[in-house]
Amino acid sequence: MSAAIDLPTAVRFRARSVAAPRIATTVALTLAGSVALSPALLPRSAAIQAALTGLLLALGMLGAKLWKALRPSTERSSSATSLAVAAGGAVLIGSFVLRAHHWQNDLRTAMGASRIGPDYWVLVLAGGVAVAAALAGTAQLVGAGLRRARARPRLAALAVSACATACLAVPATPPQLAHASAVDSSVDRTVARPASPARSGGPDSLTPWESLGTHGRRFVAAPAPDSVVRTYVGLASAPDPDARVRLAIRELDRAGGFGRSNMVVTVPTGSGWIDADAVAGLERRFDGDVAEVAVQYSAAPSWATFVFDRNSATESSARLYAAVTEHVSRLAPDRRPRVYLYGQSLGAIGVAAAAAQPRPAPCGAMYAGPPAGTSTVTGAVLANASDPVVWWSPRLLVRPPRLDAARPDAPRPRWLPVVTFLQTSVDLLSALNMPTGHGHRYGADQGTAMPGCTH
Repeated sequence: MSAAIDLPTAVRFRARSVAAPRIATTVALTLAGSVALSPALLPRSAAIQAALTGLLLALGMLGAKLWKALRPSTERSSSATSLAVAAGGAVLIGSFVLRAHHWQNDLRTAMGASRIGPDYWVLVLAGGVAVAAALAGTAQLVGAGLRRARARPRLAALAVSACATACLAVPATPPQLAHASAVDSSVDRTVARPASPARSGGPDSLTPWESLGTHGRRFVAAPAPDSVVRTYVGLASAPDPDARVRLAIRELDRAGGFGRSNMVVTVPTGSGWIDADAVAGLERRFDGDVAEVAVQYSAAPSWATFVFDRNSATESSARLYAAVTEHVSRLAPDRRPRVYLYGQSLGAIGVAAAAAQPRPAPCGAMYAGPPAGTSTVTGAVLANASDPVVWWSPRLLVRPPRLDAARPDAPRPRWLPVVTFLQTSVDLLSALNMPTGHGHRYGADQGTAMPGCTH
């Protein structure tokens, strides 16, 4: 005997079986997605946007679980209410996607990059879900492991002991720094040793070609007028900072640098790199009558040196500037070259340290792309408004950036507490991948805009 089915009852049962998301989960994921889609400083690849979106979604899910654990409730919102909230969240995220689409294309138009289409967001969605799922799965595995360890004290003790041993086995020097040293010592066979005695590494040079490092060799070997003097002291050229500065003065004197009308103390970035566009601009600015001197203080990228060894940049540049001005002061007044300072990125911090000394002020100073908070004592600042290096600072969490000296080069997002700090931190990853004049990329105007003597 078959039983009759009450259709309204079956429909109600099926509706109850639909798992409606909790309101806390919907709110957390909507907030995470909105933050991930907030306006950025630079055009962003689908891979980076997907990684950020997935990370924030995973954090949103974690936040929702914590909320549930901290605020247990015996009552659950009705499915209709939960579904209504979920629908509202979906509409809100859709509006953020549309806004982000237009914002990214506005940035690309301003920077001469190709515009994005719907396929961009398909990749972001797929990648974001994959990243969020991977992170959520990892968190569940870790949680399960911790629960088992808590049930087995001996296993927990062994795990803690293994972690402590692994930490002690990690070298004190960050891997990034060790890798950078290996890269710096490698030789690029496409870079030819200079034939001019006015260049470090050339004939009669006191700094052997092999000791200049990758960026030093590129700096002295780049094309330049015969009248230009380029000297560079690498990390391997002398055993310690003081010895490198003394060697720089002897090398500069040997190459005829003190016989030029203008001298530029050039502070490299953390890796020892000097922007070739800046050098070309300086030599154009002084019509070839210029000597450039640089001392390498690190082989690591600027961000690593900024975090782990920032003092090396300030101390090296201050010592070099002091030594150069001391030597110049001993020359006859009519033979003294005009001394200038130039630095980009972390090099700009070095320029600030040199210019702040109680010594003769430089004739001019150029700070290109200075990190936020750099005190520019004297000289000119060249900063793109789209440069995240100029924006980024822990203070960005609670305070808008000071961009008085920045030149507008693209649409500028409105500052939002915490959100802008997060977005700017992500933009640091692609700051050097922009066309010249955008992001952390600067051109020959780093040199041509060098101010003249004011004293």
